[in-house]
Amino acid sequence: MNFWITLVIVLITYVGIAVGKWPKLSVNRTTLTVIGVGLLLAFRQIALENIRDYLDVDTLILLFSMMVVNAHLQLSGFFRVAAHLLFRLTRGPRVFLAVEILLAGVLSALFLNDTICLMLTPLVLSLLLSLERNPVPYLIALATAANIGSTATLTGNPQNMIIGVSSGIPYAQFAGALTPIALLGLGVVWVVLVLFYPQEFRENRFPDMLPSQLNVLRPQLTKTLLVITAMLVGFLAGIPVALAAFLAACTLFFTRRVDPDKILAEVDWSLLVFFAALFILTGALEANGITHRLFELLNFQGNLSVLGLTSVSVILSNLVSNVPAVMLLRPVVAGSAHPVAGWLTLAASSTLAGNLTLLGSVANLIVAEIASRRQVNLTFGEYARSGVVITIITLVISVVWLQWMVWH
Repeated sequence: MNFWITLVIVLITYVGIAVGKWPKLSVNRTTLTVIGVGLLLAFRQIALENIRDYLDVDTLILLFSMMVVNAHLQLSGFFRVAAHLLFRLTRGPRVFLAVEILLAGVLSALFLNDTICLMLTPLVLSLLLSLERNPVPYLIALATAANIGSTATLTGNPQNMIIGVSSGIPYAQFAGALTPIALLGLGVVWVVLVLFYPQEFRENRFPDMLPSQLNVLRPQLTKTLLVITAMLVGFLAGIPVALAAFLAACTLFFTRRVDPDKILAEVDWSLLVFFAALFILTGALEANGITHRLFELLNFQGNLSVLGLTSVSVILSNLVSNVPAVMLLRPVVAGSAHPVAGWLTLAASSTLAGNLTLLGSVANLIVAEIASRRQVNLTFGEYARSGVVITIITLVISVVWLQWMVWH
């Protein structure tokens, strides 16, 4: 093995992940990561028989299981009901914004934030366009609230899943520490957007709309909600999150009504492959001693503070995205003097950092891409105008809260 060969291959791969492509090649982040693993094998920086040692199977099972749960919610009509209730409970833009932010935040805490954006964006967008409103602030609200809400739990986003499996922190302890940050952050989103878009959020009522027919599969929805309730109880009871989620997914597969092919078609297999390959890349860095040497140069090993770890996490998350950043920082946090405080800080900072720019998280990109299909242009600059302010304020809240509650 050669230090420099491994480092160059991984750096080139990470640059591709950050940019989303390599020049003149038809590739995406998943295939780039797989190519990186292939290069490590070709140059004998890792051995084929050792690959299984690098895979974090618990995280992959947890991610797959939550995708299955989300697929059942989608096919049963849960997200259509949620969007319908969103409008029925509100009659003015400010209240609508508040309920939208709360709904996106709570759902993202319980399920994957990317999935929440994927399901709610077209529904919210259709509603706002039919009301002839400016959808941009509401789209920013959906993306940022989904990211912030997902901070609260181990199952809110992929990086928290990795941290949960790596740290062994109980679900209830994790949620108890980070839920206040998420709730305060959701309030920040509402205040910032109301101040930045005064024309849109004047106190005027929405026009009445004719009720629409909701296509809901009630038996499937009822069963799915019961299984999810049991899963959440399992989380709180201390059952390992990967095991509880997998058992929930298996239970949902016991059905006479739903074609399993429809469920499996909703699973993001590309994302699962991306994670598996990413585990191998970061495993190669650790196995070859690169991660240890890099953080020794930064004088970072073992001397963690809430501000220092937050700063490094935010920088890395916006350079290579939050999931690779968490994987890179795992050995540093695990070997620190205060690992629990470090894990909680890493979870909060890497997730909140995703709101800095439109490219900061997959949830942001999902919202922007779906909007573009409806000729609604959420630009990089338009998003950043609010996103930067939201990110700075929520990170300050996070640092102050964690310093007071966890690092003291």
